[in-house]
Amino acid sequence: MSKVFELRELRKEYGGILALDLPKLDIMQGDLVSLVGRNGSGKSTLLRMLAFLEKPSSGTLNYFGGAEPRREVTLLLQNPYLLKCSVFENVTLGLRLRGDSRNVQERYAEAMRAAGFAEPQAMASRFSSQLSGGERQRISLASRIIMKPRVLLLDEPTAHVDAASELMILDTVRACLSQGTTVVCATHDRQLFSSFPEVREMELKRV
Repeated sequence: MSKVFELRELRKEYGGILALDLPKLDIMQGDLVSLVGRNGSGKSTLLRMLAFLEKPSSGTLNYFGGAEPRREVTLLLQNPYLLKCSVFENVTLGLRLRGDSRNVQERYAEAMRAAGFAEPQAMASRFSSQLSGGERQRISLASRIIMKPRVLLLDEPTAHVDAASELMILDTVRACLSQGTTVVCATHDRQLFSSFPEVREMELKRV
């Protein structure tokens, strides 16, 4: 099993205030890592750094993947933004931005089924304003997994969804893990991955 991330003495400050102090963390290919901790413990900050959206104030964050990590690592925010267009356009946006037009319809359907939609084409023309909170979260998840990321980062993915949508999101995580995707999830719910024998829990402390 190959190493994906290696973090050493990682610190992040905002305006001189320390938000994250992490001495050591190694994440391997295919890992499921559950980040737990109170508000302000740095869970979201760590995810943004793993997604290369922010740089650490000090320490090292090494990524052992391709030359363009942002093509291999994707982050789903707690309150994801959807464009004011159709579900199909939202899910396939990343492919279009990369100029990737190969089998778009098939890849759309595959990603939607992985996100728990039994009839992807029935959802294709619906607009984001017509979706429930759980549907919006799963559509956003489909828009990430259609890119076949090496690493999937989730920030409180079940915080604002109903029980049925939570189960579907967990099924999507299982499907990603079965394909060798590394999943790192920030959550307040310590029981969220209780049915996943391979989960590795890491608690972050407020600093």
